[in-house]
Amino acid sequence: MAREIDHPKPTADWETRGYWEGAGRHTLVLQRCKQCGTVQHRPRALCVTCLGGEIEHFEASGRGTVWTFTVTEQNQVPPFRDAVPYVLAYVELEEGPRLLTNVVGCPPDDVRIGMPVRAEFRAGADGLAVPVFRPA
Repeated sequence: MAREIDHPKPTADWETRGYWEGAGRHTLVLQRCKQCGTVQHRPRALCVTCLGGEIEHFEASGRGTVWTFTVTEQNQVPPFRDAVPYVLAYVELEEGPRLLTNVVGCPPDDVRIGMPVRAEFRAGADGLAVPVFRPA
């Protein structure tokens, strides 16, 4: 098994800061529309369903299942090239949204669609972190 990706520092702006800071606290933070109840990810200022502007942040469970994935065998971009092969996956969270992430903690050949996973975090020195998922 290759070493894990040394993830680049996330870029936080006014829409995404709550998500990245939550990850820095080892918590998966999602958004919910107060008007229609839609839970969404990627963080944004408006609801993707009703375009409402009353968005609240909440702590998600961090649990989900692999919805789809690919095993990346080649990538020449640092720092990814030293981590091949690695799994790039969409994880469907218990709360509904799908998150593009890495599956870690198992050989790539063991990853399956529908596999239960749980979030963990790769922290940086600046209080931000990147969520990855490990088999549950």
